[in-house]
Amino acid sequence: MSDIIYLSNVRLSFPHIAEPQKQVNEVTGATRISYNCEFIMPQDHAGFAQFMQRYGAMALDKWKEHANTVMSMINGDRKTRCYGRGEEKVNKKTFTPYDGYAGNVFITSGRDIPPQVIQADGQPVDAGNTMAYQALARAMYGGCRVNAAIKPWLQDNKHGRGVRCDLVAIQFAGDDKAFGEGAADASSMFGAVAAPAAPAAPAAMPLPPFMMPQ
Repeated sequence: MSDIIYLSNVRLSFPHIAEPQKQVNEVTGATRISYNCEFIMPQDHAGFAQFMQRYGAMALDKWKEHANTVMSMINGDRKTRCYGRGEEKVNKKTFTPYDGYAGNVFITSGRDIPPQVIQADGQPVDAGNTMAYQALARAMYGGCRVNAAIKPWLQDNKHGRGVRCDLVAIQFAGDDKAFGEGAADASSMFGAVAAPAAPAAPAAMPLPPFMMPQ
């Protein structure tokens, strides 16, 4: 359990908790699924400091005297690390940082199986209770506050060296302003619907000749 980092009261971003994100490898055509999200927090957040401390200890243990060099290389390549400064998360359309990122730091976390979803009472949802799991998972939107348990690990394989992070568990901790534009509100364009007019009484039909009085 010492490898697991607890993040308290951080903001959730780009959540794929209820449904996994699907990515297709352009070379092999294989589909990879991932339950993932990002956690945004102040630069001095205790959980981020604990994460970086744990990452440093793991790197020293694995790469020995080369640890500082490898960590410097990882820090210089955004694709090889799961953490970053908020200013690195730039919207390709507006060329500005995404909502909530500027001035903060973030950690990207995920894995190929659903994380534990923790209820308000601190107990995990029963794995067999799909409806309860989905209800809690869908209640966690981009911008809300959550608590989370994450587990950093080091990548060292044919794809290169890096630092990644498993998403172990997540708990809704409170509402906050939702990221993005939100749903459009066009209500000001509408007015009250007028009550329909009462239908006019049908015109009297003339009597046929054989019914006319003599």
